[in-house]
Amino acid sequence: MATFTYLFRSDPALIRSRSPEQMEQMLKKWMSWMDTLRQKGHLEKGGERLDFAGKVVRGKAKSVTDGPYVEAKDSISGFILVSAKDLDQATELSKGCPIFEGDGSVEVRPIIPM
Repeated sequence: MATFTYLFRSDPALIRSRSPEQMEQMLKKWMSWMDTLRQKGHLEKGGERLDFAGKVVRGKAKSVTDGPYVEAKDSISGFILVSAKDLDQATELSKGCPIFEGDGSVEVRPIIPM
């Protein structure tokens, strides 16, 4: 089995617009999906949500800019690590993610052991 990361991308404005009840319902869907991955032996590390604030340090000059985003409507909001036999299986497993209900995306990336 190989290890993959799922980088969750979503619109921060959409997340902030949800009521507490909607947030609770969405959290339950996320927990259910991750529990299914865990029970089937695919979830290695999970449930890490990222704040929308951040800084980016770039180049030799180490210049600092606000925000880690390429586009504000498409920022990385969290990640998990999963085990799968290959990239195709990891991609298929990601399709159960609740982020798709809000038109978000999952970037599936292999982890290369050091």
